Amino acid sequence: MAEKPANNNEYWAANIRLVTICLVIWALASFGFAILLRPLISGIAVGGTDLGFWFAQQGSILVFLVLIFFYAWRMNSLDKQFGVDEE
Repeated sequence: MAEKPANNNEYWAANIRLVTICLVIWALASFGFAILLRPLISGIAVGGTDLGFWFAQQGSILVFLVLIFFYAWRMNSLDKQFGVDEE
């Protein structure tokens, strides 16, 4: 019975670590590349416009969508690893 709380703590630590990594990537893509680093990456052309504008308009949204699917996939594998999956 003492093993279950430790297992729960490990599960939530892995979950929080995953959420933190996803939030850092999202902040870097949406705030970093689209706002702070835009002057540095403005010379790179993507789809007829510069890369900084592309990140501000579309790139950060696409990164967010990829992160949603990555989070769902990774949480399913964590659930199976810790034995709390739906199956």
